[in-house]
Amino acid sequence: MATQETDAGTPTAGGGTRTYDVVVVGAGTSGCYAAATIANAGLDVVIVERKTEEEAGHIACGDALKGASNFPKSIPKSQIEPAFTNTEVDHGRFEIPAQDAVLDIPVPGELAVIDRYKYGRLLIEGADSAGAEFHYDTVVKNVTQDGTGRVTGIEAIRQGEPVTYEADVVIDGAGSLSLLQDKTDFEDATFDTNVQYSQFSSAYREVVEVEEPVEWSDALVLKPTKRSAGYLWYFPRTETEINVGLGFQMGEEPMQLVEDLKRDIRNRPEFKGAEVKDKLGAALPTRRPYDSAVAPGYIAVGDAAAHVNPTTGGGIAGAAYAGQYAAEEAIEAISDGTVAEEALWEYNTRIMDHFGGRYAALDVYNIFTTGSDLDDLMALMAAMPAEQISEALYSGSANIGPLLKVKTAIKSFGHWGTIWDLYQTKKLADQLLDHYGDYPDSPAGFDTWQSQRDDLMDEIYETTGADAKY
Repeated sequence: MATQETDAGTPTAGGGTRTYDVVVVGAGTSGCYAAATIANAGLDVVIVERKTEEEAGHIACGDALKGASNFPKSIPKSQIEPAFTNTEVDHGRFEIPAQDAVLDIPVPGELAVIDRYKYGRLLIEGADSAGAEFHYDTVVKNVTQDGTGRVTGIEAIRQGEPVTYEADVVIDGAGSLSLLQDKTDFEDATFDTNVQYSQFSSAYREVVEVEEPVEWSDALVLKPTKRSAGYLWYFPRTETEINVGLGFQMGEEPMQLVEDLKRDIRNRPEFKGAEVKDKLGAALPTRRPYDSAVAPGYIAVGDAAAHVNPTTGGGIAGAAYAGQYAAEEAIEAISDGTVAEEALWEYNTRIMDHFGGRYAALDVYNIFTTGSDLDDLMALMAAMPAEQISEALYSGSANIGPLLKVKTAIKSFGHWGTIWDLYQTKKLADQLLDHYGDYPDSPAGFDTWQSQRDDLMDEIYETTGADAKY
């Protein structure tokens, strides 16, 4: 049972020291699934959340959910399904103004658009029902470690009072560019510290109500901005409630790009008289998953470990499973009496096997785009069959046979150099995907695996002409 003590050992209702088996930071998707899994196993777990109880669950998101049919059992699909507002969406609609083209791209698997706030509240209800404790209005200030470097808890301010949380394991679900990682000494751990702002995007979205049903309520609409650093989206929650948004690389001028979004909305007749119901922004990983997301007593999950498809920004389903995997490895490690890095390592291998390798391969195409001309890319995209684009966006690879190469080359006359570079990049992305299939089963083989991966990345940079991302 969780205990609460002052420094002198006297129980208190405010600050002091509180002890749990596991402390989870962040009440997002991965945090709630982790806490529910731990609570269901009978361990004491608390979620500390910086937002107030009323505001928790309010997160900036595109609201599109791929893999809507499959969620961990600790918070089953039936618990969150009331937040699914549009289950008729079944494809992406990519607008390419420079080519006067619109591509309908199939999306594999079950797809839905959700009310993200309602979804967040249902997740919290699910974790609460499982037995997780919630501490809202709690801002993390520091991470505590013992003399060996093992993470032993966090220090925070809860409703204005300082409080220390002690735990066998801390699960970091604090989101992109997590503060916890700035406060933790990872010098003797494998935990990935090769993290830079250039590997992340900023996202801004509005939820708007339009007067008449949109004609494309069964599609996720995407459109490039005038600058290659950004893209626009229009995701229909319902026929009349639309999530409109913009993603752009950090370092770009946000207000200029937001104006691109507003200008596009003004030029769409279906948005005439639209009412803005909500506005919110956030940071988003557009990079490969962390090479290692564990350290002694510490596991990072979801956005805090870049568990996001770097080409689409989708991360809800992956975050849910990351939370489950982290919780299961923490439970086993605590039961075995050691939370050393090696005891938590299986979490890394499960992530890489499930989606991490695929996301790393997809990031190669992000790198390709940074070394290519935007007009060339749009012309090539307009020439490729939708099925191959869908494969590339979701599987990390695409089948480009000889006949397809010829057809694409004919339609893309004048852009053959880009086609050749893409073909060479695809071969390297496939090699990278294979390499992630050999991810080491213990920290002992990690340095060798990482070195070989970096050699592959050097070839990718040379082929694409892009600046090194990592």
